[in-house]
Amino acid sequence: MSEIVSRDEAVRLLRTGGVVAVPTDTVYGVAASVAHPMAVANLFAMKHRPTSMALPVLIDSLAAIELLEVTWPENARRLSEAFWPGALTIVVSAPRDLARLVGSTTDTVGFRVPNDELLAGVLRESGPLAVTSANEHGETPCQRADQVLRTFADLRVVNGVLDGGERAGDVSTVIEVRGSSWRILRAGAISADEVARVLA
Repeated sequence: MSEIVSRDEAVRLLRTGGVVAVPTDTVYGVAASVAHPMAVANLFAMKHRPTSMALPVLIDSLAAIELLEVTWPENARRLSEAFWPGALTIVVSAPRDLARLVGSTTDTVGFRVPNDELLAGVLRESGPLAVTSANEHGETPCQRADQVLRTFADLRVVNGVLDGGERAGDVSTVIEVRGSSWRILRAGAISADEVARVLA
């Protein structure tokens, strides 16, 4: 059974291949380092999530994207400058190994810098994290640490829960950028009109 852990312990667990529930600027998520493929695979298994439903990658800065050998196109740069940190997930072309790791079948990966001080500090030390909302697939995401503990009480794969208080933000907007074209894959906190104004 998982338990509440400190920030430092959460970082240690993530860096050594553990799975940790973390507070984001939207809801609680369950996270694993992209440097540990088995841990990422556990995210799909624990939620009974189809492996073809790609996970987003949370990062602390654009420098992390460069280290993953991802090319950041101009429209993605304009969007990230306008809305990061914040509730916008930007999907771009990515190396096949990384795309397959997070469940993408199209050689693309979605990235986001969350607007949350606690999680930002974790990301600076843990490196990029594959994250999925803390809930059974198809159920309502957890907004508090105690809900996470109850939801995953019988799963040893969750090694710890970082308590950041209640979280109840809107889901992120997901946008795919390809060259000069773009499309909204999921409506969320940032409207299509706001995106269009930045890319006009």
